[in-house]
Amino acid sequence: MIIKNGFIIDPASRTERQADIRIEDGIIRKIAEHLEAEDGEEVLFADGLTVAPGLIDTHIHFRDPGFTYKEDLHTGALAAARGGVTSVICMANTKPTVDSVPVLEDILRRAEQEDIRIFQAAAVSSGLKGEEMTDMEALKDAGACGFTDDGIPLRNAAFLYEAMQKARALDVPISLHEEDPAFIKNNGVNHGRVSEQLGIFGSPSIAEESLVARDGMLALSSGAHVVIQHISSGRSVDLVGMYKSMGAKIHAEATPHHFALTDEAVLEYGTLAKMNPPLRSENDRLAIIRGLQDGVIDLIATDHAPHSAEEKSRPITEAPSGIIGLETSLALGITFLVRPKYLGLMDLLEKMTINPARLYHLPYGTIAEGAAADLVIFDPEERWTVKDFASKSSNSPFVGWELYGKVKKTICRGKVVYSD
Repeated sequence: MIIKNGFIIDPASRTERQADIRIEDGIIRKIAEHLEAEDGEEVLFADGLTVAPGLIDTHIHFRDPGFTYKEDLHTGALAAARGGVTSVICMANTKPTVDSVPVLEDILRRAEQEDIRIFQAAAVSSGLKGEEMTDMEALKDAGACGFTDDGIPLRNAAFLYEAMQKARALDVPISLHEEDPAFIKNNGVNHGRVSEQLGIFGSPSIAEESLVARDGMLALSSGAHVVIQHISSGRSVDLVGMYKSMGAKIHAEATPHHFALTDEAVLEYGTLAKMNPPLRSENDRLAIIRGLQDGVIDLIATDHAPHSAEEKSRPITEAPSGIIGLETSLALGITFLVRPKYLGLMDLLEKMTINPARLYHLPYGTIAEGAAADLVIFDPEERWTVKDFASKSSNSPFVGWELYGKVKKTICRGKVVYSD
């Protein structure tokens, strides 16, 4: 296959150029101008389009096993491909929990049948109870790329510190859901004017900030690579920046919904704008954008969280938290970060490709000769309307929105896995 005349952006080398790409056996063999197609070689014309490394999303829920009425490995892979995502890292809060080697191996074995690369994080604690450590070494040996009890905070600091030390010894990240339930009366909605209007208490930002403050110190002391998942508070961003300046190997994820929306969206979209941690104030949203600008936040991840229409139709205090995000993440980044000139396209792609690849030791996220042919081809200027999904679920407040940045083709292992 040859990709002709695309505008190539490679965040790994911080280079961009107009050139052709020859792909053979799933590998990028040649990058040069005016490559001539050989007999039988497929040609993809990318005139006017951007060619970037396939996106890597470090925070995904495919609900498989246990909740496959919401999503499964196959529909999740289809959604990822449609969004230009070629590698995902799935969370461990399935049923059964990914806290044992047999469960992990079953997922990874089935994942091999899909067109994108599906990686799996394992649980830190058995049953996500925060009490008994999983066999982290055995799980890593079986293929776990990191550890997380995502969805549930680890409240015992000494337990978490020990887990961080083990993660450091294994040279894998440990990712943390930072919400202390002691502060929360109704999760999924920020405590403030909007929650008062709804007649509920909600989830105050101190629930997140208190754990970020604690865990930044544990990260600094342990030396582990620690990820603050789906950061939502401006003060949390400041804390991460402080610990980074002190030498902690601390990272932060920003979701597209946290840099695109505020808690006002709950009044318009109801449970479709309910998530943990919740959407917060405009000041928090702008602080997240500043964190993305100055490198305090080095990852953009969706927290893709499918739920059924029936579940999301329940009252605000009873509906589950979470939205889907794989199919809109690139477009939301272009629409809310690149077009307003908060970030350049190179910087946006860096946080969605090479940064996650380096953190998780994945040999992807770059366009270079000899590298894997995992690519997304898109038009950053094309406007499109969000109206349907490859995902099994459709719980998104962005339905009906007009966004910029249309994925035209996704290539994984040298194979076209999505075509517009």
